[in-house]
Amino acid sequence: MKENEREITLELIRVTEAAALNASKHLGLGDKELVDQAAVDAMRGMLELVDLKGTVVIGEGEKDKAPMLYVGEQVGNWSENSPEMDIAVDPIDGTRLVANGLPNAIAVMAAAERGKLASLPTFYSQKLACGPELKGKLDINASVRENLKIAAAVLGLDVNEITVAILNRKRHEKLIDNIRKVGARIKLISDGDIAAAIATALPNSGINLYMGIGGSPEAVLAASALKAIDGEIQLKLFPTDEEKGENNDLDVEKVYLTDDLAGGDNVIFSATGVTDGDLLKGVRYSKNLVVTYTIAMRSKTRTIRKVEAFHDLAHKTIALKSLGINVKLER
Repeated sequence: MKENEREITLELIRVTEAAALNASKHLGLGDKELVDQAAVDAMRGMLELVDLKGTVVIGEGEKDKAPMLYVGEQVGNWSENSPEMDIAVDPIDGTRLVANGLPNAIAVMAAAERGKLASLPTFYSQKLACGPELKGKLDINASVRENLKIAAAVLGLDVNEITVAILNRKRHEKLIDNIRKVGARIKLISDGDIAAAIATALPNSGINLYMGIGGSPEAVLAASALKAIDGEIQLKLFPTDEEKGENNDLDVEKVYLTDDLAGGDNVIFSATGVTDGDLLKGVRYSKNLVVTYTIAMRSKTRTIRKVEAFHDLAHKTIALKSLGINVKLER
């Protein structure tokens, strides 16, 4: 790994900042497609300036019919001595949250050595995430009761003091019922499970565990952050009927661990808040300033940076890929 990868961490902060800033202009307008387009345009434009030979391995994909940040796209300036890295992005985890002015939306990306970010064969996965104290203690194959009892014992808490974050989906009705029967608390989230999974490993987040079925790409991004803060995510594929029909060889019993999803010695993660949430504050407008809040992590050094940035509207510009130029940030 090359020395200039140290600077890439700061460059990735600028990338997620730009995505969050551009998307925040559409806060509460009810158009999640517009939110996504704005974030993608800024993220792609800023990535073009980064000293990097990057290949997108987790991107917008077919689901969003994206013309940019698709799987296989090359990003970065591709200078001769630039490091080669794989890139995973979610320009906005929670486009609906931004469109409706709801909490927990973030702009996210991760970078790792070539071949070290998993490309999972199903869009959905069953997940279990936790912090350092519970790492290696829980089992995605165990019952909800068993995992909650173990978590309470290890953390020195009563079960009714344990809080589990879960996506508010009909598919989780049985899971929610089982958690309530044991007596643990539940925090239902409408979207944005990357932030919820990461929050399990951060002190004072109020979330001890993340459970349930969510997006596989989001799991890889969460793993990239959890690797840097010694948390853990366990995963099992949860294929749709269509995916089962297309691939009879899917191993739904295999358990993927954090290093299976985000491996190698040097995984870099950056997330910028768009709306206020458990992980980060959202974009704040104040007179002629815009304030952003970012968390960046580097697994090689276990460095965690929290960056509060003040952007002067009179001077702040964002590189937009669609225009091929830097444009002034406006409210």
